[in-house]
Amino acid sequence: MPAQTSVPAPGDFGEPSAAQQILARPLAQTSLLDAVRDLRRDVEATTFPLEIEGVEEARASRGRLVDQLDEHLVPRLTELSAPAVVVVAGSTGAGKSTLVNSLVGREVSAAGVLRPTTREPVLVHHPLDTDLLSHHPVLDEVQAVASDTVPRGIAILDAPDLDSVLDANRDTAHRLLEAADLWLFVTTASRYGDALPWQVLRSAVERSTSVAMVLNRVPVASMPTVRGDLLDRLRAHGLAGSPLFVIPDVGPHSGPLTPAVVAPVLRWLTMLAGPDRARTVVARTLRGALAALRPWVDELAEAVQDQADAAARIGQTLDEATAAPGDAAAETVRAGAVADGAVRARWAQLVAKGAPFSRLVGRSGRVRGSARTARARGAAVAPLMGDLTESTTSVLTAVGHRGSAALRAALTGPSAPPGGASVLERWPDGEASRAAAAERAARAWTGEGARVVRVALAGSGADSRRRARVGKAVGEEALTAMALAAAAGLDEAASAVRTLLGPAGDDVVSELREDLVRRARAQVDLERTIADRTLDDPDLAADASSRLRLRLAVLKGLT
Repeated sequence: MPAQTSVPAPGDFGEPSAAQQILARPLAQTSLLDAVRDLRRDVEATTFPLEIEGVEEARASRGRLVDQLDEHLVPRLTELSAPAVVVVAGSTGAGKSTLVNSLVGREVSAAGVLRPTTREPVLVHHPLDTDLLSHHPVLDEVQAVASDTVPRGIAILDAPDLDSVLDANRDTAHRLLEAADLWLFVTTASRYGDALPWQVLRSAVERSTSVAMVLNRVPVASMPTVRGDLLDRLRAHGLAGSPLFVIPDVGPHSGPLTPAVVAPVLRWLTMLAGPDRARTVVARTLRGALAALRPWVDELAEAVQDQADAAARIGQTLDEATAAPGDAAAETVRAGAVADGAVRARWAQLVAKGAPFSRLVGRSGRVRGSARTARARGAAVAPLMGDLTESTTSVLTAVGHRGSAALRAALTGPSAPPGGASVLERWPDGEASRAAAAERAARAWTGEGARVVRVALAGSGADSRRRARVGKAVGEEALTAMALAAAAGLDEAASAVRTLLGPAGDDVVSELREDLVRRARAQVDLERTIADRTLDDPDLAADASSRLRLRLAVLKGLT
């Protein structure tokens, strides 16, 4: 006769729990379902953008948690009266399909070692439970079979092999286990010591999932020894209270086992199918799953916080890396880079003999010119203003390029912060925005030149009358071009402005040069802003983990 543990009484699955008490209150059920749905939404929305230590484990954990919520908790809380899903799981060749067929009394699942590798999982249930199972997500992955030999209140699911050679089959097997209210774990006398089953059972223990073991194909002579050893292993793995059914080796055969061989398992399932007892099994697994969410979600929140901390370190690194190119940009401007090339050549044309700027001051020191010559000089400097704008744009664009290169370099090499490579992969192409910003800054700077000169000409003081005459004779446009060229680095232009405006001329040139320095530094700061776009992710914000922690607090309050 088959050896087995005593058939468990209802109390063997624990006294009424907090979950059971909650489920007895419709309003509490609704609140708990809403909380779990909110958690599921936020968990799925959580990303881990930075490749840092532990990120792959965090992504895998998030995927498993979404599966657990989708496949078990949400559907179970949505339809508490649905039959308890009993997943028959195990390794290849353990005899799962034969056991299912034997329990049902006919072949509903293809059995045998040489089965098709794409075999579809089978869910067998009583016909009167069809409507209650109609919205269960597990139906998307299984072939549903109605059979009146299955007790009402339970549904038996023959899952793919946990060690299948096909990744898809293994993934399906693990997802179906997530959907289970109870695991009926099948192993054999020759395979029960394998590592894989115990790894899977460990997760059941962690979630307090109800588990029963079927030890299949046990030689009669070794039955006491094998059974005793397996019981010791169950106790060692925290499964001391789990029912154990032992099915003897019946030798070569085809088709279902005889009813007498599987009768203990069937009696046990029939007993569990009773409304109160099935509800106890469901509540116990549900309670364990809800309790397991707490450390699970907490670990995910910690992983999100690790991402936020890494993003903060990357930001600090980029801040520090901005200083050197900013200083270099300032030095580039002060060294006269804007005045080189076209600006210098254009100035030489303007001061050549007979040109508009050739004799601005006579031998007596009096400024030469009139309103008519001032207008002519204003028209003559238009090309110089264009050259100044173009050269300034070019220099600021180059400054931005160097700043971008320096920031990128800070995220590579042995001293780079964790996650730096992820930022480089997501670094946006800033070429267009860089050039556009440089041109805007150049035009704003030349516009500032007109304002500063206008203020200087209108200022009071000892030489205010002379400055007024200069304004009329030389013209505001020409003086602005001179001042900008001087600030850009043309010493000859600086000397001319000083001659025309006196000490106020030095102030004008100095103010415009420092304004250009600030704009050059701002171009580097723009590169820092472009880099920030790679970190502009809600899951990298300093408080990113608070969303999951809030969901966790709500669940704790409800359970």
